[in-house]
Amino acid sequence: MSEFKYKQVIVLRVDLKMSKGKIAAQAGHAAVSAAEEARKRCLRWWKAWIKEGQCKIAVRAESKQELLELEKKAKDLELPSALIADRGLTELPPGTITCLGIGPAPSNEVDKITSKLNLF
Repeated sequence: MSEFKYKQVIVLRVDLKMSKGKIAAQAGHAAVSAAEEARKRCLRWWKAWIKEGQCKIAVRAESKQELLELEKKAKDLELPSALIADRGLTELPPGTITCLGIGPAPSNEVDKITSKLNLF
């Protein structure tokens, strides 16, 4: 297996106890929204990520506070990111922050923020 030069990481809150379907939907929102942010701001990274196979990793956050800290770090490093707030139509109250998409961006940059997080 070759190592990916670009990746996207989806950070999901585990304290919310979302159903599997809800997790999948929220992860999808984060993946699409963060990728769109990258396409707008960092087209070279986005194109390279698309070409090499769109590597995505799902990891765990224990709380909303942890997710917000990770978002701040991504912004400080000027990485494309998307914080996802639920509309509240099914399992969660409106505005509940569920997950964060970081990247696509160079793997070594994303790793500065997410490498110590446990896989989902």
